[in-house]
Amino acid sequence: MSEHRNSNVQRRELFGWAMFDFANSGYTTVVLTALFNAYFVGVIAGNLEGGSATFLWTITIAAANAIVLFSAPVVGAIADQHASKKKMLLYTTIGCAGATMLLAFPQPGDIAMAMLLVLIATVMFSSGENLIAAFLPEISTPEHMGRISGYGWSLGYLGGIFTLGLCLSYLQWSTANGGEQADAIPAAMLITGVVFALAAIPTFVWLRERATPAPIADSRHVVRSAFRALARTVSEASHFRDLLRLLIAIAVYQSGVITVIVLAAVYAQEVMGFDTEQLLMLILVVNVTSAVGAFLFGFFQDTIGSRSALLLSLSIWIVAVILALLADKPSDLWIVGNLVGLAMGASQSIGRALVGQFTPVARSGEFFGLWGLSQRLAAILGPLSYGAVNYLSGGDHRTAMFSTLLFLIGGMLLVLTVNEERGRSAARHPPAEILERV
Repeated sequence: MSEHRNSNVQRRELFGWAMFDFANSGYTTVVLTALFNAYFVGVIAGNLEGGSATFLWTITIAAANAIVLFSAPVVGAIADQHASKKKMLLYTTIGCAGATMLLAFPQPGDIAMAMLLVLIATVMFSSGENLIAAFLPEISTPEHMGRISGYGWSLGYLGGIFTLGLCLSYLQWSTANGGEQADAIPAAMLITGVVFALAAIPTFVWLRERATPAPIADSRHVVRSAFRALARTVSEASHFRDLLRLLIAIAVYQSGVITVIVLAAVYAQEVMGFDTEQLLMLILVVNVTSAVGAFLFGFFQDTIGSRSALLLSLSIWIVAVILALLADKPSDLWIVGNLVGLAMGASQSIGRALVGQFTPVARSGEFFGLWGLSQRLAAILGPLSYGAVNYLSGGDHRTAMFSTLLFLIGGMLLVLTVNEERGRSAARHPPAEILERV
């Protein structure tokens, strides 16, 4: 990785940055993708009927991301103003890891408690994602940002595999000693929270805060100044139009991607009859192929261009969802899972790298706040659309999955409107007035 980093960035610092992806991936893998979502629908809210439990789960995810949607510009502005990305990242890490461990306590029927803890954990997780991404322009060269981002995503999926593997081992030990599969879920939440906290330590030991404080004109009103800065950024569409087109495209196709992430286990359980151990094995396979996809596409995008690589990954996504809709036996989902894994690691890594390439370094906190805003908008629209369709159709998951396909196709069409070279040029040569703080 040494040839791809800035000259003043040590190799261990890149490793520390990438280790945060390793650390936080356990949360998405275990809580949002593999275990707690299905546990919430099938056990905690299992007494509800007609798609209500799934709808409550999607409402929780949507509400958490709505909070981050509005807080991301403020968090980005504060981070830039005080050069405090690292300190704020520590707070969000403690919040997410702590709330994840507390998920061990909700019992069947404790719907409100479970929803509140997932809300807190997801808000902390998503805010941390924005903050760690804002370091990318500082530690990498623009030409190799795709590879550095790919390293992070690859290591992240390895982190998901590691955490999920620990949970699977505990589940197998528990059931071998007479326990029920559902009884192992609380311990899995404790495992996930502890791994997150411990694995993030290299990030806070080695990653440096290189930014210098950038005071805003009205420091007494950070929120007002933050949204004023956001409005200014949006108004600069004439110069950063490819960045804005990309952010809109990300909001659309990520609506489909995030829906699969937070509802794949529910779909496999409710439609294909998977049990907990089968779900864990499927998600483990998906994480392996995701790591491979993120790593390989990191090289592809630096070779064939980021936009072309992104379009290829979205094509794989579309094929995977169509196959999921047509699946009529459990074995079909193993094919779908491998395709989803390959595309998942690629599409998310490429999107983050493209935003970094289109972003002036001096505005990284604010612009990656916009990236986070697009991600959060997607995390509201996608799952909530799935939950609403599922509820209105009386619990028909196949009909709900069709909305996911539409998001992916729409996002792919929007990516076609992005000019990669023009976007990079705009970031390299921004007008002086754009770099000035209001």
